[in-house]
Amino acid sequence: MKTKSQITYYLLLIFGIIILVNILSDRFFFRLDMTEDKRYTLSDATKEILINLPQPVTITAYFSEGASPELDRTRRKVKELLVEYSNISKGDLVFEMIDPGENQEIIQQAQEDGIQPRLIPVQDKNLTVPKEAYLGAVIKMGRQKEVLTGIQGSELEYLFSSTIKKMTVTDKPVIGFLQGHGEPRIQAMSQAQQLLSVMYETEAVNQVDSVNELMKYKTIAIVAPTDSFPPSHLNQLDEYLAAGNKLLIAINRVDARLRQNPYGEELTTGLEGWLAEKGITVEGNFVIDAQCGAVNVQQQGIPFPVQMSFPYLPRLSNFADHPITKGLEEVMMNFASSIVLSGDTTFSYTPLVKTSDKTGTEAAPKYFNIQREWMESDFPLSNIPVAAALEGNIAGSPNAQMVVFSDGDFAVNGEGQQGGQLPADNVNLFVNAVDWLSDDTGLIELRTKGAQMRPLDNVEQSRQTFLKYLNFFLPVIVVVIIGLIRLQMRQNLRVKRMEEGYV
Repeated sequence: MKTKSQITYYLLLIFGIIILVNILSDRFFFRLDMTEDKRYTLSDATKEILINLPQPVTITAYFSEGASPELDRTRRKVKELLVEYSNISKGDLVFEMIDPGENQEIIQQAQEDGIQPRLIPVQDKNLTVPKEAYLGAVIKMGRQKEVLTGIQGSELEYLFSSTIKKMTVTDKPVIGFLQGHGEPRIQAMSQAQQLLSVMYETEAVNQVDSVNELMKYKTIAIVAPTDSFPPSHLNQLDEYLAAGNKLLIAINRVDARLRQNPYGEELTTGLEGWLAEKGITVEGNFVIDAQCGAVNVQQQGIPFPVQMSFPYLPRLSNFADHPITKGLEEVMMNFASSIVLSGDTTFSYTPLVKTSDKTGTEAAPKYFNIQREWMESDFPLSNIPVAAALEGNIAGSPNAQMVVFSDGDFAVNGEGQQGGQLPADNVNLFVNAVDWLSDDTGLIELRTKGAQMRPLDNVEQSRQTFLKYLNFFLPVIVVVIIGLIRLQMRQNLRVKRMEEGYV
């Protein structure tokens, strides 16, 4: 039988090991990533950035502790991420986590660094009350300084890696937004511009007599033109592609309005014919989808608007396995058209976004009956492409690339009173397309990296029931099994103690 001093010795040894493990885990961090999308594994792009830092980088993260469970989780994730960053950079990146608390000196330093407190909702008994908290970071490299405020969400790696990359880039690639054919101004794409500004310069470009003006742009984006393209401008686009450059084209083949007299008609700019010559046809029709958005309808006898499904606003979640669409969950398009690969081509064609398995098309022109009752027979088709990526010999260059969308306005949020907030994945889809065309760093895969929704709506009812009861009973079963094992171990020990010669 073990003596009291031996038991004390073993207990102290166990506690010592636990303390040592905690100290080592704080200094030397690693983890096993068992997730399907490897969301906890640093990308090759991040590793490349950290290994090739031109100067040491310091990160000071100001995070309040104990303000809310969610903020504490974010603080822990940021710390774990920065520990990995520091390890991979072999000490070229150092960081400090600071809780300002009530320390006025630290609070003043944080505010001088550009970090202001934010009001976050905190549950206090049965009430939700606002509370001030710090959740920001200051990144410094040489004389450069970047401030990250309101750090939340699952895109932490993209946030930190892209900011560090931004500080290391001396000459940013320039993305040109074509003007002069009725396209919206750059200011009408403020959400996309904010994301693009991390890695690129963006400029409005008007086509002139010489194609040389276009050649300085890594990629040219043509978004929602409404006026005709003269043949000279289309020839310039051919020359631009033939030089190995890249094009992003978001084109409206139909023009629709819902106010007063709801009506839609075909829109022709000449760009659709130029695309058809390349083997890609954007048809002048309306795509309809049973998986769709809604519009507000004022009905007789009801004092408030009623939302009704409107299949001309497809909600798209059928994405290709491609860097442009990786990690996206749902994109909303308004009055999109079908894209068809036509003729013999010498390039690679990838449909990026498709409609659901209950879809169809309607020819233009079209008067819209907003209160129409839709039947399943209205959606006889499936998987209609509304976005595509092209690579190869498009205009004489074997390295040409182009991305085409059949809705010109999906990433345009408007200006002034006409402006609005777009779904995040609409903007991500557009910026991912620019990245795929323009960026060689690999950061494209980080923007939408993180937890994806796994909705049960698309799972069979029997499987839903199984998963529900599994979630409920599995913890109980595990506890019971552990209890039975411990009970059996105690009974075995009791029997052993009753045997002769037991010490």
